[in-house]
Amino acid sequence: MGLGCGNPVRLAELREGEIVLDLGSGGGIDVFLAARQVGPRGRVIGVDMTPEMLARARANAQRLGLENVEFRQGLIEALPVDDSSVDVILSNSVINLVPDKAAVFKEAFRVLRPGGRLVVSDMVAWAELPEELLGDPDLWAGCVAGALPEEAYLETIRKAGLATVEVLTRQGPEAGHVYSVTVRADKVAEVAA
Repeated sequence: MGLGCGNPVRLAELREGEIVLDLGSGGGIDVFLAARQVGPRGRVIGVDMTPEMLARARANAQRLGLENVEFRQGLIEALPVDDSSVDVILSNSVINLVPDKAAVFKEAFRVLRPGGRLVVSDMVAWAELPEELLGDPDLWAGCVAGALPEEAYLETIRKAGLATVEVLTRQGPEAGHVYSVTVRADKVAEVAA
């Protein structure tokens, strides 16, 4: 139902009644896990660009009898979601596949409510990747070639306007060019004047 490099649902501290958005939802596994945590008063929206994955996710939701989920077709760089309409954004090993990561995080900021949070698991690199890796389509598909250096990834989140950006977990940083991180960031609630 999906490939991932972490468990953002477990680390998101989801609460009953929250509205959750999953970027690059695939077959829906993280949507379904989140749906159980937010309960019937909550809602989980999955966004994916692939009609085949959306059909699979919708069939899985129906088979599981989940009524608090929906799946929308779209790009995560141009989310089909209203401004300030979600409490939590999740993503699992998808943002590294997008060339314009800044657009993804700007969209995340746009759709999060003030006080909302982003919890994403993704692949990052030790350093800038060698040129010969960047053009390899198999390495893009394998979540390697699109990985930014960790600090550049975190800075892209900060530049989008999100605050308190912190790495919650690191997995596999001892070998190879890339490893996974789970990152949390918040959209600061507006302070009354």
